[in-house]
Amino acid sequence: MPDAPRGMRFERLEDWLDWQQGLHPSAIDLGLERVRQVAERLGVLTPGVPVITVAGTNGKGSCVAYLDAVLRRAGYRTGVYTSPHLLRYNERVRINGQDIDDASLVDAFGRIDRARGDLTLTYFEFGTLAALDLFRRRQADVWVLEVGLGGRLDAVNIVDADCAIITSIGLDHTDWLGSDRNAIGREKAGILRSGRPVVYGEADVPESVARYAAELGAELLIAQRDYRWQLEDDAWSLEDAAGRLEHLPRPGVQGRHQHANAAAAAVALRKLAPRLPVPEQALREGIAAARVQGRLEVVPGEVEWVLDVAHNHDSVTDLDAFLAAQPPRRTLAVFAQMQRKALEEVVPAIEARIDQWYLLDLPDSDARATSDVARYLSARGAEVADSGPSASLWTRLESAMQPGDRVVVFGSFRTVEEAMRQGYGSRGDAGRGM
Repeated sequence: MPDAPRGMRFERLEDWLDWQQGLHPSAIDLGLERVRQVAERLGVLTPGVPVITVAGTNGKGSCVAYLDAVLRRAGYRTGVYTSPHLLRYNERVRINGQDIDDASLVDAFGRIDRARGDLTLTYFEFGTLAALDLFRRRQADVWVLEVGLGGRLDAVNIVDADCAIITSIGLDHTDWLGSDRNAIGREKAGILRSGRPVVYGEADVPESVARYAAELGAELLIAQRDYRWQLEDDAWSLEDAAGRLEHLPRPGVQGRHQHANAAAAAVALRKLAPRLPVPEQALREGIAAARVQGRLEVVPGEVEWVLDVAHNHDSVTDLDAFLAAQPPRRTLAVFAQMQRKALEEVVPAIEARIDQWYLLDLPDSDARATSDVARYLSARGAEVADSGPSASLWTRLESAMQPGDRVVVFGSFRTVEEAMRQGYGSRGDAGRGM
C-alpha cells in the first residue's frame, strides 16, 4: 500500500486502521528502535506519572481490570492500554474508565504520522503510541500498560515501568517467544527495570526470571513466598510487607486464578504507595467491582451463556475447571481457533465437558478451517453438531437449544466477538431465542 502523503490525515478511524495494516512490511516486528524514535519525537517516553506494565501468558486483562478499578475508586484518573479489542478498536485506549472516541484517535494518528517521518510502524505500534500520546495530553495520573506479545521487544516496553507485573508464564506464542517456560520467561522479564519492584503472580517462577531480576537489581516479589493470599470461605486474605488484609471480597472476575491476579495487582499498588497511595476501602471496592468483557463472562437465562476468549492450554484448563464447578447441564460449545494455535493443546483440556460442538467459520484468513477442526474432533469421538458461517450457525444453534442448556463460546477473541455481534453477551440479549 502506498505511503500516505506527508501531512495528510484521514477523517475516519476505519481508514487510518486499514492503512496501518499495510504500512509496515510485517504485521509483527518485535523491536523497539523505530517505535522509540517516534516516541521521542512525540515526547511520551518520560510520562512524569507512575507507570505499571503488565505481562504474562494468561491473566493480564484481569490484572489490568483490578488495577484500573482500584485506582479509579481511589480518585485517580487512569490511562489504560490493552489489546486486542472485542468489538471496537476504541476499547484498547481507556481514560478514566471510558473508551477513547474516534476523533481523539484520528488526531493522535495524525500526530504520529507526522512525527514518524520516513519510519514505518506496525498496526500495534501505531496503537501503542496513540495511547501514550493521549494519556499525556489528557493528563492521566497513572498509566497501566498491558503487554501485547512477550515483553522485552513489545512496543509498550519503550516506557520504563515503576512497577512490573508478570501474571503467569505458560506455553503460548512459542514461534515468537521460545519453546519452554524459561525462554518465554526471559522475554516477559524484559519489562523489569533496575531497582524497581516486579510482582510475579505464581509460586513457580522460571529460573530465567529470577536470574534476570537478580542481575538487574529489580525487587522480585513471588506469590506465596514474598506475599501470600489464602482463601477463607467466601472471602480471602492477603499478607505482604505492608501488612495483612482480612476478609477481602470475592474478585469481580470469574475463574480459579482470579485471587492470584487480584493479589498481584494489590501488592503492586501497595509497593507504589509512596507515590500512589490507595485507601484500603478503594482496594476492597475495586477488587469486587472489576469486570473484563469476554473473560469467563456468564450471562444467565433459560439458556446460560459463557463467553471466554480462552485460546491456549492454560486458559482452556481454567475454563474447564470453572464449568466443572457449576451444576451439571447439557453443554453446547461454539468454537473457532486461529491457525497458529494447536488443537491438541486446547481440545483435550475441555472435551469431557462438551456434549455437542458447533464450529464457527470465522471471516478471518488466520482462522483454522472448520473442516480441519471437525476432522480432529470426530477422530476423538466428539459430536460435531454443526459448522458454518456466523449468520446461519447461530440460527441452527438456537433451534437446537433447550431450557436448562449451557452454551460455551471460546477458542479466540474473534469467536467471542462474533457471538457478541450476534447479540449474545453483556452488550446483547443473550439466549434471545428462548
